[in-house]
Amino acid sequence: MALTDSKIRAAKPFAKSYKLTDSQGLYLTVSTSGSKLWYFRYFFGGKESRLAFGPYPQIMLAEAREKRDAARKLLASRVNPSQLRKSETVDASRTFQFIATAWHTSCLKLWSENHADKILTCLKRYVFPDIGAMDIAKIETRHLAQLVKAIDDKGVHDVAGRVRQHLTKIMRHAVQQGIIKYNPAYDLDGVVTPVVTQHHPALPLKRLPELLEKMDGYKGRELTRLALELNLHVFLRSSELRLARWDEFNLKAHIWTVPAKREAVKGVRFSERGAKMKDEHLVPLSAQAVELLKRIKAITGESVFVFPGAHSLEKPMSENTINKALRVIGYDTKAEVCGHGFRTMACSALNESGLWSKDAIERQMSHKERNGVRAAYVHKAEHLEARIEMMQWWSDYLDVSREGYVAPYIYARQHKAA
Repeated sequence: MALTDSKIRAAKPFAKSYKLTDSQGLYLTVSTSGSKLWYFRYFFGGKESRLAFGPYPQIMLAEAREKRDAARKLLASRVNPSQLRKSETVDASRTFQFIATAWHTSCLKLWSENHADKILTCLKRYVFPDIGAMDIAKIETRHLAQLVKAIDDKGVHDVAGRVRQHLTKIMRHAVQQGIIKYNPAYDLDGVVTPVVTQHHPALPLKRLPELLEKMDGYKGRELTRLALELNLHVFLRSSELRLARWDEFNLKAHIWTVPAKREAVKGVRFSERGAKMKDEHLVPLSAQAVELLKRIKAITGESVFVFPGAHSLEKPMSENTINKALRVIGYDTKAEVCGHGFRTMACSALNESGLWSKDAIERQMSHKERNGVRAAYVHKAEHLEARIEMMQWWSDYLDVSREGYVAPYIYARQHKAA
């Protein structure tokens, strides 16, 4: 039976590659990786040959049949279709993959090594197998739309969005180099499913006493319990906390300096991450946080890492440790609270207290400054005196919350009175 588009779309990869036959020599191969390639099988001069027509869905069924019919006309005229292919051979320097690689190389000075690797891996996995061999001048918007939509249909909407961005920049590079005259990636609006922002779940502050009680009752590894508690006091991002090194701390001065970048650890993904905003971030340490760190140092002081993994002092703890501990004590980390949600809880309490300016709170939260001009002048020690007082207030508020819920603005009044 002849193929249909729906049958082709439904074809899934198996342990071995296989063929889907259409008619009159045309067939589609489905590889173990899921890529689909068109071929035309024919005989010329008593010998069997085949001609590759390109990947699906860049070459749709109707277009593949047109190519097959054109090849059959050549055969009827006693012309080998491979001669047609030879005349269509693409200059290697004009293929999409060649131009994309040149663009990637031109940007290496602007990117970190890790970022550059991620982009190249993305192109190799999602783009080059489909359009890498095509003459870039013959790539149309429909080819790019089919490529991006195929990725989006797999449910990886964020990857589809990034691929679209890469395609736009690569094609812009080709325009600037005079290789093509128009960027076909400009008209891809509506192809990618809009990504709905997923906010990290956080408990309402009235449930803070319950959280503290459950954390105290955690029966697992003591270091994990201490990490959970310290995370609540300092409310840093996951990688900023779990990748911490002891040399970042000055416990006498009550300051933790999170560097812009850390030394990478072989075999540990993203281990080079420091402060997310790519700038050194100061974290004033409350008396309670310093006491927790002293207890932690008694356990892990022989390691470079504040929180080494369960199986090696040479590697940091897993990125799933904090959330796993929260699940162990009874929380749904997708709906109730996750480690990142501690930031939301602290930010809510600090804002509700009314004791500090929004600028001071935002600086301690290490949020990105949206005003580009102002961002250039933001100093790591900005509002530091206020932030020192703020962090001690938050730790004191946590201590008070062990006895029961107190609204932040009420505790703030008591704090002022004291």
